[in-house]
Amino acid sequence: MSSRREFDIAFVGLKPGIHEYSYDITDRFFEAYQSTVFSNCSAQVKLSLDKKNGFMLLKFEIGGKVNVACDRCGSTSLPWNLWDEFNIVVKLVDNPDEMNAQEEDPDVYYIARSESHLHVADWIYEFLLLSLPMQTMCDATEAGQHPYCNQEALDLLKKMETGTGATQENANPLWKGLEKFKDLDN
Repeated sequence: MSSRREFDIAFVGLKPGIHEYSYDITDRFFEAYQSTVFSNCSAQVKLSLDKKNGFMLLKFEIGGKVNVACDRCGSTSLPWNLWDEFNIVVKLVDNPDEMNAQEEDPDVYYIARSESHLHVADWIYEFLLLSLPMQTMCDATEAGQHPYCNQEALDLLKKMETGTGATQENANPLWKGLEKFKDLDN
């Protein structure tokens, strides 16, 4: 990763209590990661760091808009709203590598007591990706009604759905005879 100081928090000099940080995330942020599932990112990340004795509580609030690929028609410009919250506990220990390897909770992270900075860019990247659902598509009733919809793909899907794309003679012979089991009650 490139050195991006704006995502480093010097927590050693902070007094115990809550400290607020704000980050504006654009497509430029993702250049260091060399891959992303969205474009035209305009996201805001609000980070609340609650410093305690020996540990810190971090709360990330994600909001904004991105363009994603539509899983229905393949368009790469489906607008999507981001909103989510993520919490992490960062504990200061003497053996962070060993503790991180043993820890089963993904929301707990260990750093060395000798550390002075907390790098939050990787967490922001991860949380932005986790803010997206597994499937991104507009509502089925709205498909094809937007300028970003891939009408050619939607027409092909409709043709396949109604069965006009394949005739019974061209059907796969592996399925022949299975139609008699279609309407059986369990």
